[in-house]
Amino acid sequence: MPVVMARDLEETASSSEDEEVVSQEDHPCIMWTGGCRRIPVLVFHAEAILTKDNNIRVIGERYHLSYKIVRTDSRLVRSILTAHGFHEVHPSSTDYNLMWTGSHLKPFLLRTLSEAQKVNHFPRSYELTRKDRLYKNIIRMQHTHGFKAFHILPQTFLLPAEYAEFCNSYSKDRGPWIVKPVASSRGRGVYLINNPNQISLEENILVSRYINNPLLIDDFKFDVRLYVLVTSYDPLVIYLYEEGLARFATVRYDQGAKNIRNQFMHLTNYSVNKKSGDYVSCDDPEVEDYGNKWSMSAMLRYLKQEGRDTTALMAHVEDLIIKTIISAELAIATACKTFVPHRSSCFELYGFDVLIDSTLKPWLLEVNLSPSLACDAPLDLKIKASMISDMFTVVGFVCQDPAQRASTRPIYPTFESSRRNPFQKPQRPVSAQCQSSDAKLRSRPLSASDAEMKNLVGSAREKVPGKLGGSVLGLSMEEIKVLRRVKEENDRRGGFIRIF
Repeated sequence: MPVVMARDLEETASSSEDEEVVSQEDHPCIMWTGGCRRIPVLVFHAEAILTKDNNIRVIGERYHLSYKIVRTDSRLVRSILTAHGFHEVHPSSTDYNLMWTGSHLKPFLLRTLSEAQKVNHFPRSYELTRKDRLYKNIIRMQHTHGFKAFHILPQTFLLPAEYAEFCNSYSKDRGPWIVKPVASSRGRGVYLINNPNQISLEENILVSRYINNPLLIDDFKFDVRLYVLVTSYDPLVIYLYEEGLARFATVRYDQGAKNIRNQFMHLTNYSVNKKSGDYVSCDDPEVEDYGNKWSMSAMLRYLKQEGRDTTALMAHVEDLIIKTIISAELAIATACKTFVPHRSSCFELYGFDVLIDSTLKPWLLEVNLSPSLACDAPLDLKIKASMISDMFTVVGFVCQDPAQRASTRPIYPTFESSRRNPFQKPQRPVSAQCQSSDAKLRSRPLSASDAEMKNLVGSAREKVPGKLGGSVLGLSMEEIKVLRRVKEENDRRGGFIRIF
């Protein structure tokens, strides 16, 4: 679709202007949002990184959308953003729509974010991603709500502070036990022990009871990497991506004590097992159940064929995810209220690693900050490109030139100015809106919160057509705005499933 610049539109007839404005309404990369459906939000398409479609790239170029990457590197993120017309700016630039960073932002940087700018971390999300903080938060919830309700972690001790308690437990169960540094990833520094004397107490570590009855597939141990997106902590909104990865060890599982040092048997991390001479990779993206990395759906199909109740399993997994995030909700929500000026400024993708035991009980291993987006196999690209594209669509990038954020002009042009803007839709009644044809219809029923919100909004429109007023719902305009934002996010969810 050719893009007509504003100066060209001004030279054409009024009828031609109207036709051009209308023609943008159905652009595959735009979804209209806001109270009057006049705010253009970008829709991402994973296939764009392969097709290099100008029609997809033109929207980002028209609005000079930009991003910067700080203290990390991600070729996949770069490829997706570039394919949608974004350009990369220097890490020190303040003119950007997205800051993609590998670590948390300092509070003073969070406070400077404009409404149209986004960053991929919440403040204090280390409450989930540091193993010691996660452990403390889960223990607190067990004390508050009961051990059984939050029995989602194997028995764990923080050393050296809880060394005496660990030794007491060890005297009753000699293990094996697994040792993990409190702030590591990719299996670094992880090892098994069957004697407390094998532990170094020079730094803080976690010692957890080793799950010695893991669910096996063809006698191999595996874990599952799940992608969890949080778009808000106040209110809390959690999405789980429909696809994940099952990652297999490279040596058949054996409980014998003589194998306790064999990392290729006991650890399922890809970063560990790719070094094994027995690691098997699959070069066909359409084959999802071969080698040492499967898709989660292929793993679930296998279990279902074996007579396992995969519906119950995934319900327990969702329960585990929700409880984990709730354990850190208060700390993170408080930090957001303190440091983040706009509700929509932050989002975060977490990598949940879950181990399933032989009784089909899921156990939380860890929550990863900035989960790997490396695409070492075609299956990685297939899953991760779709997931990142859907994530960017869900969080909602407003089509706005970042250099104009400080302008005195309204962020969203008036009706008159929309005639000069080929991507600004003229105002029309809310009742005339239609949902995107690209929205995926899911067989999953509405959650209670979704149904309640739908009923609230529906009843309000019946009473006051075309207008949502706080006096009707008993809510403030800010609360109505939050409800609308959450509903619009859900409409753009793609392959994400809202679980809370």
